[in-house]
Amino acid sequence: MTAKTADVWLPFPAEEIEGLPDTFRYRHWDGEDAFPADPADCLFYVTPYMKSPEVTVRPLAAMPALQVVQTLTAGIDHVLGGLDDLHAGVRLCNAAGVHTASTAELALTLVLASLRGIPGMVRGQDREEWHGGFHEALADKSVLIVGYGSIGAAVEDRLAPFECERIARVARSARDGARGPVHALADLPQLLPQADVVILTTPLTEATRGLVGAAFLGRMKDGALLVNVARGPVVDTKSLLMEVESGRLRAALDVTDPEPLPAGHPLWHAPNVLITPHVGGSSSAFEPRAKRLLARQLTRFAAGEPVEHTVLVTK
Repeated sequence: MTAKTADVWLPFPAEEIEGLPDTFRYRHWDGEDAFPADPADCLFYVTPYMKSPEVTVRPLAAMPALQVVQTLTAGIDHVLGGLDDLHAGVRLCNAAGVHTASTAELALTLVLASLRGIPGMVRGQDREEWHGGFHEALADKSVLIVGYGSIGAAVEDRLAPFECERIARVARSARDGARGPVHALADLPQLLPQADVVILTTPLTEATRGLVGAAFLGRMKDGALLVNVARGPVVDTKSLLMEVESGRLRAALDVTDPEPLPAGHPLWHAPNVLITPHVGGSSSAFEPRAKRLLARQLTRFAAGEPVEHTVLVTK
C-alpha cells in the first residue's frame, strides 16, 4: 500500500480541518454503526470523541496496516482494551494539551461553586427562595493538586490570583517544578492532612486506580473538599460515599465510577456533593485545539517524521 492510496479516519470532516496534507484519503467516522471504508486500508486512526470503549476499539482488529492510533483525550484507558488486536509497532498518541485549558477552568469552577454554596443557591432560585448566609472563600485555603502534568499545572496557573495560602503538587515521582517542588505519590500521607482542597488531575493507570480509597480519604482533614476532574475509577466510590454521607468531607465530581452515573445511585443525592456529567474537556476550547493537533500530527506523519505525544508502542 502506498501513501497515495492509504486512508486516515477522522471524527471530523476533513474539509473542516485546515492544514491537512493532501497525501491521504480522509474518511469521516465518529462511531457510527457503518464504517466509512475498508478498515484494512487505514494507516492512521483518530478515535471518535467521547464514545464508549466498545465503539472506540471496534475497528482495530480489522486494521492490519495501522501505524498510529490518535486519541482526542489526554487519557487512553478507553483504547487499551483493543491494543491486543494490533500488530507490533503501532504508536498510541494522546491529545496532551487539547483539554488543558477547558479542564483546568472546570476544576476551578467546581472549587468555587462548592466553597461558595452555589448549588444550594440555584435550588433556592428554582423555589424562589432567598437564602443568605456565610460561605467559604478560596482565599487563604491550602490546595493539593494530585497529578501534576499539563492539566495540573494549568490548574495552578488559574489558582494563582486567588490568594491561596499554600499550593502543593503531587506527581508519580518527585521533581523540581517551575513553581516549586513536586512531591511523589508516596508523600500523600503527609500532605493530605494539610489540604483544605484536594484536586485530582491524574491519569488513570494501575498505580492510580482506586488511589483515593478509605486510607486516602481518612487522611483528609475534616470539612475538606475533594475535586475530581481526572477519571472516575481513581476514586473508590463506596469509600467516598461513607465520608460525604457522614458529613465529614465534601466532593465535586466531573467524573464518577460508574459512569454515566445511573439513576437512583446514592451519589446523586449525597450531601455536599456537586456532580457535573464529565464535561471537563467538552467546551468551545476543544474543537479548534483538536483540529490543530490533527493537522500537526498528520503533517509530521506524511513527512515521515515522528508523531508527537506517543504514550506507548504496541509489542
